[in-house]
Amino acid sequence: MELKRDASSPPSTASTLERAGFVSPNWVTTRLDDLVNWSRANSLWPMAFGTACCAIEFMATAASRFDLARFGMERVAYSPRQADVLICAGRLPFKLAPVIRRVWDQMPQPKWCISMGACASSGGIFDNYAMVQGIDTIVPVDVYVPGCPPRPEGLLYGILLLQKKIKGESVFDPGLRVEQLANDQGLFLEPAAVDELSEPFGNSVHQTRSA
Repeated sequence: MELKRDASSPPSTASTLERAGFVSPNWVTTRLDDLVNWSRANSLWPMAFGTACCAIEFMATAASRFDLARFGMERVAYSPRQADVLICAGRLPFKLAPVIRRVWDQMPQPKWCISMGACASSGGIFDNYAMVQGIDTIVPVDVYVPGCPPRPEGLLYGILLLQKKIKGESVFDPGLRVEQLANDQGLFLEPAAVDELSEPFGNSVHQTRSA
């Protein structure tokens, strides 16, 4: 049985809004990907792995002038199990390579990595037997921040790029959160790939990587 409204009675507010093309403000529709990625991108907890002058610039970024809290990252977690962004700030000696790999493995999914500075990204000026020529051979890197050292504005821009990358991910991608474990040599890439990437840096890299 269909109930009909009396023509003499005024129309309800809801029906008026529907005819005018408005939607009730009490309803929000969005994709699951957008909702999850929005919450992840705006609640990043960094794990700072500072080894050199880039760590000083990271401290300045977290201080009052630049205010890292604007990006939901004021909670700097020095416990890997309560962090989801590894920020390697500074050069990485080979003796520290197993340490940063263990820190990365202890971080829960989802997690991301920022390589801060020229030394962390490519070895910088330290082309010698003791220094890792790019932490992407040890851990997977999402964003590279150039500079020696980069200013706080550079790190903030890298964080914005990471947020943009997170917002473009999909929670239904089966290969996105797969753990990329290091091999028995402690390298993220195969020795042949490392040699090919390290050619411009000289023979010292070849000796330390594939010997």
